[in-house]
This record gives sequence, structure tokens and C-alpha cells, in this order.
Amino acid sequence: MGYEGHHLSVNPIIDFSMSSLNPGTPEWDAIKSQVLKAGEDYGCFIALLDRLGPEVRKGITNELKHLFDLPTETKMLNLHRLPLSGYVGQLPIVPSYESLGIGDPSSLENIKSFSDMLRPEGRPSFSENVELFTKPAFELESLVKRIVLESLGVDKYLDELKDSTSYNLRVMRYEKLQNVDTDELGLVPHYDKNFITILHQLQSDGLELETKDGEWIKIKPSPGSFIVLFGESFHAWTNGRLRPGGHRVVMSGDQPRYSMGLFSDLKEDFLVKAPDELVDEEHPLIFKHFKFKELVNILVKEVSTIEVPQRCNLCVDAFRNV
Repeated sequence: MGYEGHHLSVNPIIDFSMSSLNPGTPEWDAIKSQVLKAGEDYGCFIALLDRLGPEVRKGITNELKHLFDLPTETKMLNLHRLPLSGYVGQLPIVPSYESLGIGDPSSLENIKSFSDMLRPEGRPSFSENVELFTKPAFELESLVKRIVLESLGVDKYLDELKDSTSYNLRVMRYEKLQNVDTDELGLVPHYDKNFITILHQLQSDGLELETKDGEWIKIKPSPGSFIVLFGESFHAWTNGRLRPGGHRVVMSGDQPRYSMGLFSDLKEDFLVKAPDELVDEEHPLIFKHFKFKELVNILVKEVSTIEVPQRCNLCVDAFRNV
């Protein structure tokens, strides 16, 4: 089965590489406007951030190749208390997809512990290379969250959200299984369930975005750039102001595809509740309050199906205020 996508004619690209990006400056105000517009229209954007050069990308790719070449039983040692946050693989719905997760990757020690658990002989280069991604990813996630809250006039909640955030770093491999010329679905259409995802594709092709009209468009970021996706929890917390970024991965060619993502999840019992400032006559409350773990549980049930959705399904619709 082939999966058709269209090239994006107007890329939601935002330049974060400028050194003078400080609050209160014209550059800051311009970035704020662009981020909010991208969030409203696409649910995602490409962030230009000159932090991952060719040698860094090569080093990270080599580490991921070595990691995913480990035996499946070894990779399955990667466990996490939340479902789908440790090792994920061998799923009938996406047989070509594998990923592993590192909890709280802000700590270099946690990254090292993850690597040592899977390879007791040690591989210090893994931690060093992964940290080259996590540092700019953390900075970008924090910056985007601040920009969005400031744009919506609710930045007083920044500290509360910071204290309620739980980070997970996922490394991913997509390997085409069919020896045919047609494209193959690597990851089913979906929305992330968290607040913000910072993705980096080590190969520039494969990721596709669903538009408001249900069309699929191919995202072609430049090497070294990051992709920012807004999740369902942020969509609900902003009372629908931000659109969640629906996406999928379509494989072409016969080479494995590697990528990394920093996921800003929420603590399990965090109550996703739109601030009072974002609820009024013009914007009535869209979703009832819910705990983050309740949303994750709905996702787990969805993944257990063997049906492949053609469009993205909003799990958060289960809490829609009807």
C-alpha cells in the first residue's frame, strides 16, 4: 500500500538562531507572533537552531545504530513505570518501528545509567553524543513554552508547569520491512499526548504533517534543525488555542531511519485544567479536567488495536465538555 503526501508549499519555519533573542526586543515580539501563529494553524513548526553540525549528527547516528543492533531481549530491559515510555517494539500496528526511552535526560548520569544497563561493558561516547542533542532541545522546549504562555497572557503559570513536567527522551528507528518500491507506513497517524515534543530527524525525509483539511504534507527540515510539535495536553490546557500537531512517518527507500525526541510529559497525577484566563464567552471550556495518566491509559487502549487509522484521532476527545 502506498502513502501519498504533498510537499509543503509554505513551511512553518522559525529562526531561533539569532543571538539577540531576548524578552522585550523586536526580535522577541516577532518570534512570539510566529510561534503562536504556527501553533494555531499547524500545531507544529520547524525551528532553525544552529547547534547540530554534520559531525555531531554523524556521531549520534552511529550511537543509535549500535544501540538498535542490540538483541531484542536486551532492549526490552528498558522499562518505565508509564506505559509506552520504555522500550516499544514488535507492535503489529507498526512492525517497522522501535524506540527506547530515557527518563529525566537532563541528568547526564541518567543517560549513562541507561546505556550501562543495556551494555554493561560501557560506552561513554553514547552519553556524550546524546547530551549534544538534549542540551539545545531542553533550551528550545523551555523557550517555546515561555513564549506560548506569554503570548496568551498566562505566563504566571510557568513555574507551576515546570514543577509538573516529567521529561522523556526517546530514540527511534524505522526499518522498512517490505522489499518493494512503494512507500511504507513507519508510524501511524497520531497526536502526541504530552505538552511539547522536540524532534530531530537524522534523515530529513519521512515525517508528514496532517493539515486542518485532513491532507498530508511532507516536512523537509534542513539538517540540524528541530521540529516542534504541540501535544494534546497542551491543546486542552490552552482551551483549544493551540492546535495539536498530527503527524505520521512514511518510509521510502531501503535504509533505516533514525530520529530523537524530547517529550515534555506531565507528572501522572497532574490535573490538565485550562486556566480561568483562557475561558470566557468567546472561548467556552472545551474539555473537562483530567489527569495526565488518564490520557495515557486511553492511548494504551488505542495502540492495542490492529487497525491502522487513516487520520489522527484525538484521545483527549474522551474528556470533551459536551
